[in-house]
Amino acid sequence: MAWTNYQLFLAALMLTTGSINTLAAKWADMFSAKGCKDTPEHKFSHPFVQAVGMFLGELCCLATFYMLLCHDRRRVEPTMNAGQSFNPLLFLPPALCDMTATCIMYVALNMTSASSFQMLRGAVIIFTGLLSVAFLGRRLVVSQWAGILITILGLVVVGLADFLSGHKDDTHKLSEVLTGDLLIIMAQVIAAVQMVLEEKFVYKHDVHPLKAVGTEGFFGFIILSLLLIPFYFIPVGSFSNNPRNVLEDTLDAFCQIGKNPMIILALLGNTVSIAFFNFAGISVTKEISATTRMVLDSLRTVVIWVVSLALGWEQFHGLQVLGFIVLLVGAALYNDLHSHLLSRIPSCAHLVRKDDAPAAERARLLDEGKVEEQS
Repeated sequence: MAWTNYQLFLAALMLTTGSINTLAAKWADMFSAKGCKDTPEHKFSHPFVQAVGMFLGELCCLATFYMLLCHDRRRVEPTMNAGQSFNPLLFLPPALCDMTATCIMYVALNMTSASSFQMLRGAVIIFTGLLSVAFLGRRLVVSQWAGILITILGLVVVGLADFLSGHKDDTHKLSEVLTGDLLIIMAQVIAAVQMVLEEKFVYKHDVHPLKAVGTEGFFGFIILSLLLIPFYFIPVGSFSNNPRNVLEDTLDAFCQIGKNPMIILALLGNTVSIAFFNFAGISVTKEISATTRMVLDSLRTVVIWVVSLALGWEQFHGLQVLGFIVLLVGAALYNDLHSHLLSRIPSCAHLVRKDDAPAAERARLLDEGKVEEQS
């Protein structure tokens, strides 16, 4: 079935904004400027300030949700499902997970390349699968276990590519690259906890995804903005790249922005792109399919890699191509893309295994939420 113009627009928007999000964050890291009190010119290394900007973008999703809701209620026959009422504090735990994982990843992005950053984020499949078995009672099929094992192999290949290219990289030391890679994988453990909590709450309380993202953005923005105050006074030695060697020097960030306005352009690109990316991703799932969303999310890794090569941000390494292909196969198997493709071929449709477990699980969570609401 051919896509409509609106569906094509959504797919293009998701691919574009998803790629801009990572590229803008890396672009900000590459700027240099003098800091406060005319401190010597240094790199813009402020991962926690960047994370605040990302949560501001997520917070915009909450505003978008209420605007869409108001517009829908003006219709003669409203069609938008606003979901059940729920305690917003339910989303505080996943918001804390999101905040922690995001901050760790932005620290890691200062140490490794944008393409490796995006590829290694694929590790979330491994931990999400294992945690969903442990805490959601999900049963993974053989293809999903195979997807997890292949993803692990892909991560090893990408890590090996970073290890080999680290000897030739003038921008980052080998130890920094490997540390950055390990931090990204560590962050995916926390991101997996976030996803499991989100799935449980979103389906159990029938929460609109835009409202869920926006609520987490609200908590993340408020909490991390307040944490910037103590971070300004916590010394971390050589771990930090700011002049005062503290966990986060927010004043230095603003001074650098004032002396190099291009930095604010990169930060705005990060903030605006995350808002549109979340909106487009949710819309793609609704208008097309979750499988299409997975494919587009994998394709943005290619876009980020090609753009990084074109801009001279990194060097070509054949192992990265192999690593990406292996990760893509792992993601495809885990997300049951092979069944989706076979179902489109009439002669192979009978080979597709019918598995209604995810739908049944979501129905169970939704029923639990209704029972709790009635009691």
